[in-house]
Amino acid sequence: MECKLPEAFESIYLSFACRSFAGKRTSRIPGETVVKMVQFSSLFNGLAKSMLIKNGKKDKIDVGRETAAALAKEARKNELMLSSPGIVNGEGSNSLASVFSKRGQKGMNQDCFVVWEEFGCQEDMIFCGIFDGHGPWGHTVAKRVRKLMPSSLLCNWQEILALNPLDLDSEKEPDTRSLGPFDVWKQANLKTFSAIDQDLEQHPIIDSFHSGTTVLTIVRQGVLIVMANIGDSRAILGTISDDGSLVPVQLTVDLKPNLPQEIERITQRKGRISSSEDESGVYRVWDVISNQQAMDIVSSSPGREESSKRLVAHAVRAWKRKRPGLAMDDVSAICLFFHSSSSSPSPDPIKLQ
Repeated sequence: MECKLPEAFESIYLSFACRSFAGKRTSRIPGETVVKMVQFSSLFNGLAKSMLIKNGKKDKIDVGRETAAALAKEARKNELMLSSPGIVNGEGSNSLASVFSKRGQKGMNQDCFVVWEEFGCQEDMIFCGIFDGHGPWGHTVAKRVRKLMPSSLLCNWQEILALNPLDLDSEKEPDTRSLGPFDVWKQANLKTFSAIDQDLEQHPIIDSFHSGTTVLTIVRQGVLIVMANIGDSRAILGTISDDGSLVPVQLTVDLKPNLPQEIERITQRKGRISSSEDESGVYRVWDVISNQQAMDIVSSSPGREESSKRLVAHAVRAWKRKRPGLAMDDVSAICLFFHSSSSSPSPDPIKLQ
């Protein structure tokens, strides 16, 4: 599938945080990416070797994790990582991310997010993640996952690349090919999600049995993107149709417990589904604002920097109008523009699998 990006704001990744990570969830990871591994591998391995010398006999896996954590620390220092409302725009980068969040009426804001421009020191690579906690410890679970996810994914991706050199030749027979780019990302995501799930399960303080979080992440490199999704946060891609009109493409499935396949999955794992006394249905922000409305709000924003705040404000008003009497959920959004406003009129297509 190829999607031509809008000329005005040149592609948007939107996500509202909704309801889960914890327990045994299965990640759904559509997408494909192309990886430029030479520059990144040499930098990552160089840092890893220096840390290996510094730490003596420490396990190589631990050193890899520390290296990824060091890159994350450097990104925060250089203002390339954002974990609070604002914007991030790397030097020389065409992409810009606008992030905003508003607490609902159910207590503390349990939404978390992170944007990492130049992910892993790659100029054309960006990581976005949004996490909506739920339950008594939901805010703590969401923050823990946000802390671990980017650097863990980066480390696992590098480890898998080292063991399985990329093979972009699709003409080879399946049994003679190395892992393709998407398969590398898929394995890295599955390994990361599993490790974080185990971390939460074994955490001495966080109660993840009665609490959890949604997880929606996207890694974009060049014109290709790969996503991982657990729960019912949502991602939308802004595209231009053949007649030149702006059209939203929903990239994820809202994995709500009222979906037949989710009911089956939960019951097969000896789980149960119930509603609280004050909330008889599964009502989320996407129930009061459509994909098209969200796209129109962002595209009509006076400036990209204010797009997420404007989107959240419209969603809050829609909730009060359409769901009066129901406590409003936390509302958060990431608006990611893939191209600068001065890009050429015919940008490269985004490719999705």
